[in-house]
Amino acid sequence: MRFKQLAATLLICALPAVSQARDTAVYLPFDKAVAEATRTGKIDGSVKFFLAGNTPAGKVSVVSPGAVTNKKTNAFNKSDQAACEWVVQSAIISLHQAAKNAGANAVTNIVSFYKSNERKDAKNYECHAGAIMAGVALKGDLATVQ
Repeated sequence: MRFKQLAATLLICALPAVSQARDTAVYLPFDKAVAEATRTGKIDGSVKFFLAGNTPAGKVSVVSPGAVTNKKTNAFNKSDQAACEWVVQSAIISLHQAAKNAGANAVTNIVSFYKSNERKDAKNYECHAGAIMAGVALKGDLATVQ
């Protein structure tokens, strides 16, 4: 009986640690992620990506404004950087496919859009990493650049 009480007490003490999930913001270079997705054949390079603050050369015509992708991945037993690099590639693939489906050749004005909060950065994307999951949300305009 005493063992059961001790076990129950330990379990109750452990619950707050489990319920307080980690949510660490990580900022990593976007161009590196696009280059890696292209190098590994996950995207074909036919769609160019431009973070807000980086304007493509040529005439830009927006085909579909405000395309959003919100991706999550398993972060268990991975470093924050490794999990974030994996999940951003999933987001890039999603935007790449959306652009191709819309007849666009670029995604412009890309911002981080985690929990619908816009964050503009001309170099880095925002990822949120926890003990179990990592997530990236991006929003951008599907466009043609001539």
